[in-house]
Amino acid sequence: EVRSGQQQFVYSKIMCWVAFDRGLRLADRRSLPAPRALWMRVRDEIYEDIQSKGYNEQVKAYTIHYGSDKLDAGILIAPLVFFISPNDNRFVSTLEAIMRKPKDGGLLCNSLVYRYSGGDDGLEGEEGTFNICTFWLIEALTRAGAKDPSKLAQARLMFEEMLTYSNHVGLYSEEIGSAGQSLGNYPQAFTHLSLISAAFNLDRTMG
Repeated sequence: EVRSGQQQFVYSKIMCWVAFDRGLRLADRRSLPAPRALWMRVRDEIYEDIQSKGYNEQVKAYTIHYGSDKLDAGILIAPLVFFISPNDNRFVSTLEAIMRKPKDGGLLCNSLVYRYSGGDDGLEGEEGTFNICTFWLIEALTRAGAKDPSKLAQARLMFEEMLTYSNHVGLYSEEIGSAGQSLGNYPQAFTHLSLISAAFNLDRTMG
């Protein structure tokens, strides 16, 4: 998250929901002892909290933290972890907001995704686009594309364009700079995990 003070970050809230949800699934699948009623209650409370405070009706999008009007591409993980349907109206409007150009308040530039709107994450140096967020966008579009073919076509185009940013052995850094250069951690495992997931789901959806 950004280093600009303590906030109720929506991405972190979603991942807390994931922790309880997966704990419940594991306990059920493996017949493990667990305080199911407590975990289910907390999981559902987190969900309701995000839905009531994390979505900005004026922006028509889930925002970076409660009370904010700034976008966060980290929210793209929501349908990937089954927090929300990729065709849910709130997520679709968030998707549309993220896919606007930065000059229009969005996070998408030449098929590459910035993590935050506003460009200030509290750290020094140039902020590039985040490769993991780009692959999350591709996968979110792919999942929404099961009902909307135009989104599936967008996902395929973005994926093919994203492949051109790898190096000569197909590896990616954490970020891509404004001149197409690699920035941040290199190679970054998280980026490659999101690449694999996006490729797998795109291939499966396209048949």
